[in-house]
Amino acid sequence: MNQPAIFDTDIRALQEWLRTAWQQLGDPSLTTFTRRELRNQMKQCSADLRNHLQLVATRQSEPAKDQARTFSKPELRILA
Repeated sequence: MNQPAIFDTDIRALQEWLRTAWQQLGDPSLTTFTRRELRNQMKQCSADLRNHLQLVATRQSEPAKDQARTFSKPELRILA
């Protein structure tokens, strides 16, 4: 498995975990302590997801920077 595919699966897993955590947070049978712990885990998961997304964004922008060319004024000569 290549690096972008690993990032993609990690991002999808984190998104799925957050989605299910939001559903669990709405459960009225949770205790105050359990809700607090779940919110703390959600904050950590959100930070991890943000880091993964930033890594993917920087990896996608790097090749574009390598391909950028610097153009200079051509040297022209007049032949008589």
